[in-house]
This record gives sequence, structure tokens and C-alpha cells, in this order.
Amino acid sequence: MDTTPEPSAAVDEFVKRAERLASGAERHIPSWLRPGDPESRLPVLAALIVAITLQLLISRRYTLVPRWPLVVLEVLLLAVLVVLNPLRLTRSTLLGKYVTWVLLGAITVDNTLSAIVLDARIISGEVSNDAALLLGSGAAIFITNIIVFGIWYWELDRGGPFARRAGTRPYPDFLFPQMGPDTAKLARPGWRPTFVDYLYVSITNVMAFSPTDTMPLSRWAKMMMTVQAMVALSTAGLVIARAVNVLG
Repeated sequence: MDTTPEPSAAVDEFVKRAERLASGAERHIPSWLRPGDPESRLPVLAALIVAITLQLLISRRYTLVPRWPLVVLEVLLLAVLVVLNPLRLTRSTLLGKYVTWVLLGAITVDNTLSAIVLDARIISGEVSNDAALLLGSGAAIFITNIIVFGIWYWELDRGGPFARRAGTRPYPDFLFPQMGPDTAKLARPGWRPTFVDYLYVSITNVMAFSPTDTMPLSRWAKMMMTVQAMVALSTAGLVIARAVNVLG
């Protein structure tokens, strides 16, 4: 004979209230912390293609790494990433992670070295007196700097796009306005940062040489923004000054 006492009405009511609270708990979690849909590959793919193309526009006198072998390597790495995730970032693999880092590292190192060579030759007076060539190479370095650091921020913030989609990293490396307690209510439902948001951070960093509306929180983010701003400032300042001198 079952002698288990029947639950009281108070216990039943408590259980129902707990279930209602649990079912509505997700609404109290910010959208950028919730699991979401896979991000599109296309914006990042387009940005990488532009960055690789710009490397061919930098004059050979301002580069240390041969152009075509580097570009062929980058295209092959890019092809691997497209095969792994053609249109949407749905497959998280170690191969894709390391290929992305090698590709971004190659572009970053090459572009930074080109900026250093260009700056050094402007200071030493060895730079070409062709203003169009000088401005074209400087612009290619400047724009590549924006693109590659924007992709780095997108790739590293909260563990990258796959970790952000899974909602496994609660602590952001970049604090966007939509994450603030007062401004979050102004963001559309389901908002989470995508590549365009990180590209905007990169653009404003090189234009203002400091954070604007999005704040870096982690040390690596602060250091990367510092390096990016230094490369942009030295390149833009010296190239424009030299071009004005040549044209004048």
C-alpha cells in the first residue's frame, strides 16, 4: 500500500511558479549572450579578397615579401576556409581556426612590414617622387590595416564567431553600446555583434586613433588597437606630408 503523502496545494503552487520563472528566464538574458544562428561567411570573405588584392597594389619598392608567392599562399588558405564553411559559419574545426590565424597573420605581418619600409624610406628621403605611386601604396597599406584588424577583432572577441553563436563565453572583449544596461533596450531584438560591427570598430580606431563608442575591455584588445593606431598614424601622417611636399 502506497503511503506517500499527496503534495499540498502550497507545494503545487510553488512548483508551478518555479516552472513559470524558469520558462521566462531566457528573456532576462541579453540577446548577445544567447545561442544564435550561424553568421554569414560572405562579408568576411569579401573583406579578405579586398585585403589580398590591395597587397598587389603596394609598390614592390615598399615591400619585403615577394608578392605572388604570398598571394598564392593566402588564396589557398582562403579556399580551405570556404570549403569548410561555404556560405554560413556552421562548422567549427581546429583546421579552420588555425588556417584563419595563419592567413590573418600573413596579411598582418606583410602589411606592417610594408608600412615600416614605407615610413623608413620617407624619413631617409629614399621614397619615390611620384605622388600617385606614394599615395596609392600608402592608401593600400592604410585600408588593409583597417580590414585585417577588423577581422582579428571579429575572430578573437569572446572566442570567435562560433563561441559567440554558442553563447559559451559570458565576458566580452569589446563592449558595444547595445550591451550597456541603459542602451540595450534601444537595440533590436536578437541583436549580437557581427563582422560589420567589428569592421566599424577598426575604422573608427584608425580615424580617431582611439576607441569611440565601443570600448576594449581585455588587455589583448587594448594592445591590438594600440598597434593598429600606431601603424595607421605613422603611415597616414608621413605619406600625406611627403605627398604634399612633392606636389608643392
